[in-house]
This record gives sequence, C-alpha cells and structure tokens, in this order.
Amino acid sequence: MKKIFLKPGREKSLIRRHPWIFTGSIDRIEGKPESGETVMLVSSSGQPLALGAYSPQSQIIVRIWSWDVEEVISPDFFKARIARAVALRKKPLLPDPTDAYRMVFSESDGLPGLIVDRFGSSLVCQFSSAGAEFWKQPIVEALMGIMNWDCIYERSDMSSRRHEGLEESTGLLAGIEPVKPVVITKSGRQLEVDLASGQKTGYYLDQRDNRTLAGGQADGLEVLDCYSYSGGFSIALLKGGAIHATLVDSSAQALEQANKNLLLNGLSADAFTLVEADVPKALRRFRDEGRSFGLIILDPPKFIESRNQIDKGARAYKDINMLAIKLLKPGGLLFTFSCSGHMEDSLFQKIVADAAVDAGRDLQILRWLSQGPDHPVLSSFPEGRYLKGLMGKAY
Repeated sequence: MKKIFLKPGREKSLIRRHPWIFTGSIDRIEGKPESGETVMLVSSSGQPLALGAYSPQSQIIVRIWSWDVEEVISPDFFKARIARAVALRKKPLLPDPTDAYRMVFSESDGLPGLIVDRFGSSLVCQFSSAGAEFWKQPIVEALMGIMNWDCIYERSDMSSRRHEGLEESTGLLAGIEPVKPVVITKSGRQLEVDLASGQKTGYYLDQRDNRTLAGGQADGLEVLDCYSYSGGFSIALLKGGAIHATLVDSSAQALEQANKNLLLNGLSADAFTLVEADVPKALRRFRDEGRSFGLIILDPPKFIESRNQIDKGARAYKDINMLAIKLLKPGGLLFTFSCSGHMEDSLFQKIVADAAVDAGRDLQILRWLSQGPDHPVLSSFPEGRYLKGLMGKAY
C-alpha cells in the first residue's frame, strides 16, 4: 500500500478522527497512487494512523475510510458499511411510515463522498469524491444485495465533482429506467418525485420532521411558503388545517409540480395560490400591499457556497428574514432555514435577531431546527450538520 506522510504536528485532526486531510498537511508521498486509490496515512514519526482515498486534484487530498490500519478496503468493507447505515434507519429512528429517506449520508456513515437516497423501490446515488467514484461498481453491487430495487440511478451532476477531477455523471446504474414520476409517502403525505431531473437527488428529504412540526402549528392560519419548490411544506400546512397557502418560487416547473402534489393529497385548488416570482421581490410586494400571514416558511437555496461568500450570503439571509418578519401578524410564526454548511448557528441566530430589530418586532425563538435523523452527524465531523433553522414567534 502506498503511504502519505504528514508534516510534524499535522496528525492532530486525525487523532480527533476528523475524516479530511488537506494538501497543506502533506510532507511527502511514497509511491504514485492513482486517483481514488486507498493509501495509508503516516505521522512524521512513522506511525500508521488511518486508511483513506487519495484525491490528487482536490484540496482535501485524502478522505478517511477507516481508522483501523489493518482493515482491508474491499467490496466487503462497503457491504458492511452500507448494511450498518441501512440498519440505523429502521425503527425507532424513523418512526413515521415512509418509503423515502436518506439511506447513506457520506462522512456521517463512514462513506465519504457517497449519498444514497431511497424513493420507494428506487435508489438515487451521488458520488462526489474520487474514492467513492473509484469504488462505484462494488458500491452499486452492495446496494443491490440489500433488496431487489427497481432501479439505482446516478445523479452525480454537482459542480463539486470538478474539484475531484471528475466529470458530472448521470444515468442508470442498475435495474430499469426510473418511472416518471415516482410517488413517495412521507408522514402520510404523498409526493411525485422526478428522479432524473428533480433538484439534488429528486427531492429534499431533510425537512420531513420540520414540515410535520410546521403543519401542527398551522390550524386556522393563512400561510406563506417561500422557496416552495414542489410543495412539501405547503402540503403539511394545509393538511394541518391552514385556511390558505401562498406558494412563491422562481421556477415555473417547480410550481407546476407543487400544484400536482397538492392535488394528489386531496387538497382543493381554492386552498392555495401559486406565485412565480423572485422571493425578495414578492415579499416587498406583499409588504406594499399591506398583506400579513399567520405563519411563514423561509427555506431558501444555499446562499453561501464558500467562506468568501459568508458576508454576501448573510446580507441575503437578513433581507428575506426582515421582510418576512414584517409580514407576520402579531403572534405569527416564522420557520426560517439555512442549508449553507458554512453558516454557523450563532451567526444565523444573529442574522435573524438583526432582521427582527430592523423589522421593528420582537421575535421569540421557540425551537432550534435541523435535518432529520436519517441525516445523522458524526461527532468528529460537525460539517455534517449543514441545515440550521429556527421556529420563532413575532410580536
């Protein structure tokens, strides 16, 4: 096995079991490993520390597979890791009946660069690292060994693959081409999902519990769902007793899918309004029209892609939160989120607090919110907790 030697003192993160090694930590490489190949990480004093996947074109030059240097990284290794991840997602972790959840969550399940989402009898995979790409075929075979899935489909169409020296890749990996659309059930709510062209892997699975929570607060309220995508929050709100939902999204295709999903759940077309618009502009228009709502959802896309975008992204988050808080009726509820991994809890709280001050309102934080338990967070890898949110009451 080829070895990568660390500079003196750079083994500290490995001792804390953080699964990434950056290029600046490397002293020398013994041999010429190919992209994705398993290498042994060695301290400057010669002590073997871990096994990982080599990625020569990435700033994260090694992602750790195992802390046991005697372990063999083989197809059996991936079978065992995937089986462990699948076993974790059984009751009581996912108590509500559902056939859609994240089955494998990358570093948090000990499989860096691999995402597997289940949608009914189909799986959608993302391979975002050189190591996951190297072992793609054994991973697919391991997944097929769990159950005879109708299809396993790849959605590795994220720009981050370029940092690993990989081209974007989509298409069928096993089984038959996915049915269009796949209908999934989550907490009693049905949704149509387009596995081949929907956002990310087809649908955002991480908000299931937050949608249920919001739906339980919506009885008798007029609600506003911003960045509504395919209607997941609005379905929960209307089924929870909301008297009317206004969905705002800039994508006509997303709103068309939301309309289908709302009707699929037996909701009357009179119960909702679809607004194709830029969300900040729509919020300003609602403000100028003197409209108000009893509950508002802010679930925007990622405003911060890198650390140098934090200031710009923070301003964008503050703007939409200030406008939303102004639109809340006294005692109204705000569910606001950031899916930007670079956003820290303390900064998000400060942004929302400053937005409330600028809106001239007091906002009580009732609950901190995050991703569901099918998106676990490895204690040594806090980066896995990317979704931050809060539920607040405005006065």
